[in-house]
Amino acid sequence: MPGPFLTRTLSRTRLLRKLPLVRLMAVAEVIVLAREHMNKLEPPERRRLVELVRRGRARPSNLSARERRELSALVAKAEPRQFVTRAVEKIAGVPLWSREQDRR
Repeated sequence: MPGPFLTRTLSRTRLLRKLPLVRLMAVAEVIVLAREHMNKLEPPERRRLVELVRRGRARPSNLSARERRELSALVAKAEPRQFVTRAVEKIAGVPLWSREQDRR
């Protein structure tokens, strides 16, 4: 009888076979982008971010005001707006409008 790790891996493999290659590549590119943005944080900052997210459990009220400010600062350092813009551009294959373009 296979263990939970093997069972989970096999189910993911079946799921990946159902995804067209283009979609699989798009997902892979978004994962690489996410890693690049997480790497903007130092290792202790990444650990603290994960700790705060786990402690908060998707509810800001589970964190103190100080912890919410700290979480906000860590997320801002990872540049989420730039991440989303780049991810959409990767998936859509077309550059999005930006504020710099509008100023020209």
